[in-house]
Amino acid sequence: MALADLERDGHGYLVNLTDWNEDIAQEIAAEEGVALTDDSFKLINFLRNEYINNNANQPNERNMVKGLKADWDGKLGTKELYALFPKGPAKQAGKVAGLPETRRKGGY
Repeated sequence: MALADLERDGHGYLVNLTDWNEDIAQEIAAEEGVALTDDSFKLINFLRNEYINNNANQPNERNMVKGLKADWDGKLGTKELYALFPKGPAKQAGKVAGLPETRRKGGY
């Protein structure tokens, strides 16, 4: 299944959470102009886990840093998250992670 075959909303977010896999993540990331690294996938998997297993929680950047610090090699702050997803870790990483668009303020 390719990204072109999947249902998306008006902003390009996947409609079905279960349609997502790492290949789809790579396709969305390419559209977004970001290259995915191991650290990108740490963030993506953290966001998916929070959403799926924590009552559809979509953490802000501060909580992402808190939640990821233990698994991160080296320094981790919001600056490092923005280096991975320049248009905003909450929105852009969430989109690549196959999650619905966050309703939090801010955006691109």
